[in-house]
Amino acid sequence: MTDFVKVTYAQTGASQSIDKLGMRAMQTRAFGERNSQFLLVKAPPASGKSRALMFIALDKILNQGIKKAIVAVPERSIGSSFRSTALTEGGFFADWTVDPKWNLTDAGGAQKTKAFADFMGSADRIMVCTHATLRFAYEQLGTQAFDDCLLAIDEFHHASSDENSRLGELVRGLIDRGRVHLVAMTGSFFRGDAAPVLRPEDEARFNRVTYTYYEQLNGYKDLKTLGIGYHFYRGRYVEAINEILDPTLKTILHIPSVRSTESTTDKYNEVDRILDHLGTVLGKDPKTGFYRVQRVDGAVIKVADLVDDGPDRETVMTALRDIKGRDDVDIIIALGMAKEGFDWIWCEHALTVGYRGSLTEVIQIIGRATRDAPGKSHAQFTNLIAEPDATEDRVVDAVNNMLKAIACSLLMEQVLAPNFKFKTKTDADELDGTRRESSIEYTGADTVIAIKGFAEPSTARSRQIIETDIADLTAAIFQDETVLRASMSPDDYAPEVVSQVFIPKVIAKKYPDLTEDEIEEIRQAVVAGGAFKSPQISVEKDGRGDTKFLRMAEKLVNIDELTIDLIDSINPFQRAYEIMSKSVTADVLKTIHSAIAMTKVAMSEEEAVALYPRIKAFNAERGHEPSLTSPNPLERRMAEALAWLREAKRKKMSSREA
Repeated sequence: MTDFVKVTYAQTGASQSIDKLGMRAMQTRAFGERNSQFLLVKAPPASGKSRALMFIALDKILNQGIKKAIVAVPERSIGSSFRSTALTEGGFFADWTVDPKWNLTDAGGAQKTKAFADFMGSADRIMVCTHATLRFAYEQLGTQAFDDCLLAIDEFHHASSDENSRLGELVRGLIDRGRVHLVAMTGSFFRGDAAPVLRPEDEARFNRVTYTYYEQLNGYKDLKTLGIGYHFYRGRYVEAINEILDPTLKTILHIPSVRSTESTTDKYNEVDRILDHLGTVLGKDPKTGFYRVQRVDGAVIKVADLVDDGPDRETVMTALRDIKGRDDVDIIIALGMAKEGFDWIWCEHALTVGYRGSLTEVIQIIGRATRDAPGKSHAQFTNLIAEPDATEDRVVDAVNNMLKAIACSLLMEQVLAPNFKFKTKTDADELDGTRRESSIEYTGADTVIAIKGFAEPSTARSRQIIETDIADLTAAIFQDETVLRASMSPDDYAPEVVSQVFIPKVIAKKYPDLTEDEIEEIRQAVVAGGAFKSPQISVEKDGRGDTKFLRMAEKLVNIDELTIDLIDSINPFQRAYEIMSKSVTADVLKTIHSAIAMTKVAMSEEEAVALYPRIKAFNAERGHEPSLTSPNPLERRMAEALAWLREAKRKKMSSREA
């Protein structure tokens, strides 16, 4: 398989080595900032953020006078990352112990908000809950209830600086009161819209610990390389996937959403076709619910099906949570699960089919395969996409933009994805009697699409949801059982029933505070986005897709400022092509990081020149250059000055050559 990006690492083992307290490299760095009242930890999946939080929380409880530690995760399945852990076995001074009744991410139990309130009034110290439970409890209890408590928010990119973001509002309220300790953790410090995670003035109050993918992977013992590939095809993906899906690799396969261009609209048949490609199905293991499939070489592999939402789903999920060894499962097929926070260290290949409209989602999926494990030397991310209906040159430019965006994201830099806005299309005729047409308007950061009869948002709340939450809302609609049932039986459910009845119910459930008018405005925006096409509309005869991939890649904010060409070659794939990049090494990534820094740094020539002797002395004393990700502000400023000087030298050399 050819790689879109190939990165080779030094394999120093540093990121996995354990110190005398039982901490890995990132955890040691984070623990060094344990006295911070507000701490932002930006580190990739598998770097050990969960355990780093345990170390910090226990120190705050036992040594800093903090009364309670509350951990909030976006989904129930991630709660297991914070289960009771015997830290003293590694040399730490206390164990992380969570009473089962205060793990509110477990299924069943009392009403979650009431249980949260009960915990706050108890003598117990540690609780785990979901973001939703935290939001509801905050609305009931208020900011004062969190005084002298530690609040740890996992997957912090779910927050937003937008004034109408409920999680963002919670964070701002607690920061403004100033009595809570806050640890924010994320592996992707950006969102899929124009709203940053934190406002600049709020982020300035946080001490930051940054640990990039490349620091982590460079310090692995076994994982040598990471490959990223974009493959375009014509026809049906269930045919093209035969050239991508290797039955010998430990793989998480995400099939496309039912209403996407790449889908056949029959997810169960797609899973059957994939199983047929893998080999001969021998049956299901009654204990785990995994399929037993015999490959052509005679080996029998275990395949977990998370697409089927029947009675076996919980059995399969339980078995996946209990995975201990490499041979427990071989391939996982999923639709909307196994992306964020899903841990399977043996995964070698994360294969996703279909356009992914969220850069956050892409980075999270990549993170499923980038965990170090014995015998695992290569990790691969592959995105299989229907060939866009565009010229090859445009696609090449789009792929280069996506590579730059991914590189920025893996360096924990905030990259803003496109923000599509809709407005009412004028319903009038031209002077000659023809229908007036409105073109898509490109206005820098935004893409404005005019639609006849479209209801523009009438309130700040509906406008905020339309502008910042459409991607998450669309995903929630796709996962709704009623919507899925309707999409599987298009002859039984009219499209207008899905659009006008089922979708509004999902919106109302997700946002119970909305009025009927606001729900209708948001419904129109969801449908206008094109995610929910009529079942009667089929893919073009040659199976080529639309231009969603191009629109995302070409409208990434700030990407055009990075004038880096990473395209190397274009190769045939199926009846379409794959686009290959130049090899991305540590030196190239360092250059990219410096280029990113230059777009954000205010630096004068006088300051850069004045700092240069200090930079030389730092390099001589420490044996390395100052780092842009250092928690020390003076070291970061020296690194910014060094980047400025190098850019100035590059421009001077370029002008001479010209």
